[in-house]
Amino acid sequence: MKLAAEGLAKRFAGGVEALADVSIELAAGEFVSIVGPSGCGKSTLLAMLAGLLEPSAGRILLDGVAARDGVAARDGLLGRIGYMPQRDLLMEWRTTLQNATLGLELAGVARAAARERALAEVGRFGLAGFEDRRPSALSGGMRQRAALLRTFLAGRDMMVLDEPFGALDALTREAMREWLLGVWESDRKTILLVTHDVEEAVFLSDRVYVMSGRPGRIRTAVEVSLPRPRTLELTATPAFAELKARLLAPLREEARSALGSA
Repeated sequence: MKLAAEGLAKRFAGGVEALADVSIELAAGEFVSIVGPSGCGKSTLLAMLAGLLEPSAGRILLDGVAARDGVAARDGLLGRIGYMPQRDLLMEWRTTLQNATLGLELAGVARAAARERALAEVGRFGLAGFEDRRPSALSGGMRQRAALLRTFLAGRDMMVLDEPFGALDALTREAMREWLLGVWESDRKTILLVTHDVEEAVFLSDRVYVMSGRPGRIRTAVEVSLPRPRTLELTATPAFAELKARLLAPLREEARSALGSA
């Protein structure tokens, strides 16, 4: 699935302008990331792309077809793009497997068929042996893998992920990056990731968009031409360091500007 956003803006009640004139694009099978300062509208952008919020201006196109204006625009997007919010939102009264199948069940898939599909994937998602555990019995990394499995099982060709590893410790987060990259290389879904971690964005992505402070705008886009498949050893190379520095420069400018206006 190919996605394009053209001139998106979002203004909330009370006059808060979250986004202004945001344009991005993703080709089918690309892994693209967005980085930017806190409060710049990254999560708002993902919610609009997933059909959970209506843009105040601009349009969203899937495979070249624009969602219609008004409430129908949400109807045209809702359910077509897999969405994973910052929190895993696992339900404590459901087991790991039952949480993973929730999206399928809501889409009308029979419970037995949904369970069979989830069981076929638990090993690849590092959850074998934990199918019947409750979320409270899972580590942070396992909870995130369970939430990602739920998103993957929904069967969408495109997914938007809002800081899925933000709450994890450094070592677990590093392992999860490499794991997610392996899953993406196998499935080649189109993924848009929001992250505060520049190194994470470079390691995973084909392209990284840098956003400004609120109202969020696209400051620059950096193509990541590093070879694939990638391993963690890549993060120690000069080419990786150069790309990381290119992304950090505008972010540091944004931070200085925010401090100067405080």
